[in-house]
Formats: sequence, structure tokens, C-alpha cells
Amino acid sequence: MAGSLRQRGEDSWELRVHAGRDETTGAKRYVTRTVRGRRRAAELALAKLVTEVEEGSVSARNGTVRELCDRWFEYASPGLSPTVAPEYRRILDQRVLPKFGSTPLRRLRTSELDTWYAMLSQNGGQRGQPLAANSVHRIHAVLRRALNQGVKWGWIAINPAAAATPPKLHRISISVPSAQEIGELIHRATEVNPGLPVFLRLAAISGARRGEMCSIRWRHIDFDAGALHIQNAIIMVAGKTIEKDTKTHAERRMRLDQRTLEVLRDYRSLLDSIVPAPEQHRRDMYVFSHDPEGQIPWRPDYVTTAFGRLARQQQLDGLRLHDLRHFSATTMLANGVDIRTASGRLGHANTSTTLDVYSHFVKAADDRAADTLASIIDAL
Repeated sequence: MAGSLRQRGEDSWELRVHAGRDETTGAKRYVTRTVRGRRRAAELALAKLVTEVEEGSVSARNGTVRELCDRWFEYASPGLSPTVAPEYRRILDQRVLPKFGSTPLRRLRTSELDTWYAMLSQNGGQRGQPLAANSVHRIHAVLRRALNQGVKWGWIAINPAAAATPPKLHRISISVPSAQEIGELIHRATEVNPGLPVFLRLAAISGARRGEMCSIRWRHIDFDAGALHIQNAIIMVAGKTIEKDTKTHAERRMRLDQRTLEVLRDYRSLLDSIVPAPEQHRRDMYVFSHDPEGQIPWRPDYVTTAFGRLARQQQLDGLRLHDLRHFSATTMLANGVDIRTASGRLGHANTSTTLDVYSHFVKAADDRAADTLASIIDAL
């Protein structure tokens, strides 16, 4: 296999190794690298590169960023969530490809990505406003993932996004409603429809996500064992409701208190009085449904809208439905529930997620633990 060496500057050398022909176009392909040092060091690097190409650990493709991104998305999209796939496609079409689509993969540099990320942070938003750091990170994550697949396929030798430096993420502030505020919201919800106060109480007690709550069927509530089974989630795709697995692709089971079970029993009795249903039929009905037969779940955006209206009526502007989940998490941690139990009820993939999101409340619990231990020792 042929290799060549060309001096580009003082102690700078371009290595070039022939890597066969493109399967589609028949054009010659080359792997190129730039190294620094004396000629002897460059010759040794060239010999090593020739060996890597011959062994197949390094290959090359005369392709562009667009070609790789489109091929990667076609390959990866079947395994993506129905909500994630359109977002990835949007990021590619509106951000990545207009900027780098025609750039040959071999010429894409980490420094170019860092310059672009900085530009987006300054004026990449609407009407030239700064683009949020979290948004820049999402763009970076999609591009890095596509380029990483390019490395695995042998289209490029290294991933230039792997060493890039997007702006630091800003921690999102958490708004936690008080127990009294939640109680008032639940009370006012009875004026909307009989299912809404049940939904809000169960959301605050379980900490379940909005889509998970909408997907609950009566068979998921074990009244004998006093448990709730979270198995699926309802999402919106192109204006239609779709039932899928949970965000972490894992089911979970959690205990419910007696009062919440009583509320659920009363609600079920009310539904039976309106539309009587055999036990086996009722088990398959959605708990929260506008359909008398319980075959169509509440849309997640309906609950969000209803909650927002209630919050404004209670002069709790800015309070979100998701804050009921924060209430559940922070209340558990503030009252000594161990992090593993709290993480399990919340459906986090691992405890590190819980620690990262709710670190402030974990610290408060740790402070109380220190005071408790000290008081026990001092009492001896």
C-alpha cells in the first residue's frame, strides 16, 4: 500500500496513504494526517499509518458532512423515540447542514466547531439573540453522535466534535410548590372535571411524568397491594397521541398511601355509576379519559393547559405541571427518604441523575444527618 510524505512547513508534514477506491464512484480514496516534528519522526508516523490502513483500523471516504449525517440519521432513527427523531432531524436540517453540509469530512476541524458554538451562543437565537447554552449542547450532541458513527464506519479517522468545547450548561432553577398550594390546586380542580383533582394528587404523590400519568390504565393500580405500576407513556407526535415505553425504557412499581387509594376507589365508583363496565373491561380502560368507554387517554397538552389555567387562577403564575414532580422529589429527600428509593420512584435511570438535579436538597438532608449524628454522640 502506497504512502507519501510532503513537507508543509517547518517541522510540519502531511502524511498521505492510498486507501482503495470509493465503492460508489470509483474515485481514489486517501487517508491524510498532519504531524509535527523532524523528518525521521514523520517517516515513522507514515509507516504506522500505512500499517493501520492495511489492517483496516483506519479508512477514508470522500464524503461530506451532509452525506454522513443523512446516512447516520437513516441508520439511527428507527431506534430513536418518536419525539427525539424529529428533533434530531430538525437540528440537522436547520443548524448543522446549512453550516457544514458541504464540508468534506476530512476537513472538518475542532477549532471550526468551537468557533461556531461561540457564534451560536452570541447571536444564534431568534432575531440575532443569544442561543441558550442547553440548545447549543443539543446541537453539539447530535453532531458528535453522527461523527462518532462516521469513525465506526471508517469514514473519518477521528471525531472532531469529541474534543470540542460547547458552552457550559446552566443549571435550571427548580420551582417547588408548597403542600398548601398543591392542596388548593387540587380543590379548585374539582370545578374543572372529576378526574383532574385525582390526576394532580397522584402526580404529586408518585412523581410520575406527565405522559406516564396519562397512560395509566386501571389494571396498573393494585388496590390489594396498594401499588401503582408505571409501564408506558403517552406522547404527542404530529398532533396524534402515541403510547410508548417510559423515558428510561424501564417499568417501575411503587407503593401508594391509603388516602390516595381511597381517592382512586371513589373516582372509579363515580365512573362506574356513569358508565357501568365489567371488571375485565374496566381494567383495560384508561384512568384519565374524556371517552366514556375509557379507550382514549387524556392528551398530555390538555393536562398542561388545565393546570396552567388553575395556577393562574390561584395567582401562581410560572408554576408548571412538571413542578408536581419536583415537589415529590424534594419532599422525599427533605424528609430523609434515601436517594435510591427516591430515584426509583421518580423513574431515573440511575441515582446520579437524581443527585445532579436535586443536589441542593440532598445537601440539606446531609446537613441534618450530620446534626443528628452529633446530637447522639453529645448525648452520651
